[in-house]
Amino acid sequence: MGICCTKSREIPISSDPDSPPHHPQIPMKPGEPTSPTPRTSKPAPPSPLKPQIGSVLGKPYLDVTTIYDLDKELGRGQFGITYLCTEKATGRKYACKSISRRKLVKDKDIEDMRREVLMLQHLTGQPNIVEFKGAYEDKDNVHLVMELCSGGELFDRITQKGSFSEQQAADIFRQIVNVVHVCHFMGVMHRDLKPENFLFVSKDENAQLKATDFGLSVFIEEGKMYRDLVGSAYYVAPEVLNRNYGKEMDVWSAGVILYILLSGYPPFWAETEKGIFDAILAGKLDFQSSPWPTISDAAKDLIKKMLTENPKKRITAAQVLEHSWIKEGKASDKPIDSAVLIRMKQFRAMNKLKKLALKIIAEKLEEEEAEEIKGLKEMFRNMDTDGSGTITHEELKIGLSRLGSKLSENEIKQLMDAADVDSSGSIEYIEFITATMHRHRLEKEENLRKAFRYFDKDDNGFITREELRQAMTKYGMGDEATIDEVIEDVDTDRDGRINYEEFVTMMRKGTQDSDGKQASVNIEITAG
Repeated sequence: MGICCTKSREIPISSDPDSPPHHPQIPMKPGEPTSPTPRTSKPAPPSPLKPQIGSVLGKPYLDVTTIYDLDKELGRGQFGITYLCTEKATGRKYACKSISRRKLVKDKDIEDMRREVLMLQHLTGQPNIVEFKGAYEDKDNVHLVMELCSGGELFDRITQKGSFSEQQAADIFRQIVNVVHVCHFMGVMHRDLKPENFLFVSKDENAQLKATDFGLSVFIEEGKMYRDLVGSAYYVAPEVLNRNYGKEMDVWSAGVILYILLSGYPPFWAETEKGIFDAILAGKLDFQSSPWPTISDAAKDLIKKMLTENPKKRITAAQVLEHSWIKEGKASDKPIDSAVLIRMKQFRAMNKLKKLALKIIAEKLEEEEAEEIKGLKEMFRNMDTDGSGTITHEELKIGLSRLGSKLSENEIKQLMDAADVDSSGSIEYIEFITATMHRHRLEKEENLRKAFRYFDKDDNGFITREELRQAMTKYGMGDEATIDEVIEDVDTDRDGRINYEEFVTMMRKGTQDSDGKQASVNIEITAG
């Protein structure tokens, strides 16, 4: 069916208790709630002198069909429709999820939509997570363009096969747990893990699996316990039903998926929603019915550890990846360029003025406590294993390896030197945010203006050599050779100073890594 359309946002789990009984062979898809009532009042007409700014993304309207041809429908949900689309400039195929603005009635609906875009921007580039191309808004819809996954839902393959061999289940499940691990490491709680939200990239038997729907995901805040009831009935953790949970809930949901992969039916089943919840809270696992007597003790041990009632005693996603049942399967030795590594490589390739400008933007985002900084803050804490407030060479190496990257000592040193703007020998918090934040922030005019004004001290519209020297000396970069290098790179009209247009061009242009290859994932972001 392709990319799933946006489903309900932070609503109580729903299932129709009056539906006819069914055999617990595979989990039911939860019913869609009734569509919200459209707005009755019309927004004020736009000013004829200014482009109309979209109320969801906060960016000027853009007609997505000027960039993509929308083709056949791939799927339909409560909030919108997913189309096959073709990028006009390249001929590449993508999926475009078009969400009706008329359905985004409440402020909370709009907040959730913005947060989903942030999640996709934050996580794109990671293995087993759908690649995000861009977000656009017009007067009728918000359009999310992302990687086309044409192999259908994991749910549908379970339906067709009934159950998988242990080897097949391990190969699929390793990818699911990798999503949970990467999300948690990057400061994200998914909150709606289920087979419907995983797509195969192709129809091939061994096709890669990708997570696709982050509509209920949130950035993890240290020490915060979450209380809203979210998720889907069969997969919900007991602590969610008790309205006091953290990221451990995702491990429970993944454990339910593993039980289904191996047996073909859910571990906690009843004919009503209340019955399902009662079974979850009772926590009794059936390992006696067929096919469990023929399934390995290692597989059952892993399920028990993932479906431990007490979330504090539950195994973590990182520990699941180290479990013997997972590790016995064939794992690829192919190095992975994680989103974090890609951004650090981009940062390494930037000139020093661009690095400093990004630092100014990062500091402003931190002051404003921007939503997306929460994920990076959690990731910094995960890498800063000794809690010193800085990341050392060894901590960076371990952290990137936990995200699947395999780098030489020299490559780690190059990334370390690039991120360590003040040459202190370690990466401070704001330096880490600077090097890893998503580049869509460079699309925002207000951020670029603030950064330019930081350098343009006399506010005359130009950054002079002296102003550049003053700003860069503060960070130990004020030598003549560095200043010459920056002016040579940025001052395209060769008048010896940098105007705002030249500054914006520098900030927005693609960056090259040390091998001369594009160090980005070619993501065009138009969301704010």
